[in-house]
Amino acid sequence: MRRKDFVRHLKDCGCLLQREGGKYSIFENPQKQVATPVTRHTEIADFTVRKICRQLGIPEP
Repeated sequence: MRRKDFVRHLKDCGCLLQREGGKYSIFENPQKQVATPVTRHTEIADFTVRKICRQLGIPEP
């Protein structure tokens, strides 16, 4: 999945960009108080997308 599409999905689900790290962007789900890193590669593997969505407690795209 393309990163920009995934970031749009995260924001549509209510997740916020908490901060930018060196190789990762940290997104937080404020409803569940959970944060997880999202890599800055242009393509993100589907299994990684599913894992991040599970960690943040949002539906998969």
